[in-house]
Amino acid sequence: MHREHAVVEQVFADLEDSALGHPASGKFTANAAWLTLAAAAYNLTRAAGNLASAFHAKARTGTIRRHLIHVPARIATRARTITLHLPQHWCWEADFTDLWTTTGQRLRT
Repeated sequence: MHREHAVVEQVFADLEDSALGHPASGKFTANAAWLTLAAAAYNLTRAAGNLASAFHAKARTGTIRRHLIHVPARIATRARTITLHLPQHWCWEADFTDLWTTTGQRLRT
């Protein structure tokens, strides 16, 4: 029971570092919608971390956002295809590639 409480406290701390740190407004319905979107974003970010690597499966959502979501890539469009040009020596490239292929995307080289 004590361990479950610690996990819940970690989730609350993680949410307060992101979306719950700044509630939408003073209206109850707006804050309820904000909370719903914050929970959905949290769950999707944690799922992406689990698919990417063992390190990101245990990482906080802020770390996952910095490493995998805020990708330093250049987007190029050619012949109706979108290409992401990642940095050459990016340290999280393998984890991003694992996440990309696990979600069903094809890599084009």
